Amino acid sequence: MDYQEFNYGSVAAREERVAAAFPALMRKVYLWMALALTITGFAAWLVATNTAIQEVIFGNQIVFYGLFIVELALVIGVSAAINKLSLTVATLMFVLYSVVNGALLSSIFFVYTTASIATVFFITAGTFAGMSLFGFVTKKDLSSWGKILVMALIGVIIATIVNIFVKSGPLDTILSYVGVLVFVGLTAYDTQKIKQMCLQAPDAGETMQKYALLGALSLYHDFINLFIYLLRIFGDRK
Repeated sequence: MDYQEFNYGSVAAREERVAAAFPALMRKVYLWMALALTITGFAAWLVATNTAIQEVIFGNQIVFYGLFIVELALVIGVSAAINKLSLTVATLMFVLYSVVNGALLSSIFFVYTTASIATVFFITAGTFAGMSLFGFVTKKDLSSWGKILVMALIGVIIATIVNIFVKSGPLDTILSYVGVLVFVGLTAYDTQKIKQMCLQAPDAGETMQKYALLGALSLYHDFINLFIYLLRIFGDRK
């Protein structure tokens, strides 16, 4: 084999790896996200149906705030140290984060009826799927949405903190609708960003799988927050 044949073979093999990496990584993103949502839902249901666990989590402020700190530490740790972590450790941290988040989210069962929670979940799933599909197939560059959506999200967070003390019902309703719009937009934006990352992946090795895991974490956050804001609008309170 001469040099030209060898070089052509190397280029062809590399192009084949790149072509195979994209669908494999995109599948990983949505599979990890679906796994996290399943774990979160199961953890929330388990806590909501077990009085003893409820007493431990919600009857003890140290445990409650401790879990909240653990949740923040896990998501920050995975995001900041993804290059240093092995894929196994990063996945375990992602799973643990899903469990802790589910335990804390179980409080929604004390506020809203089970039927309305189920209804809003399916509304969220449909909305998320539609916007994620839009972000995946659209030819429009959504990068300009990023800064606007982040600024809007910061505004919602600040206004929500203020409203804890003001306790304004109309403001709470407005923030819920704005929150829905923000996370609807972020779902499309994050999907396009993840797609672009996967298209540029040289292979589907461990390094790129870890970045796919981060993509799954982003979409998981979009789904959970969209669900919470929709629940605040459409959920039937007990």
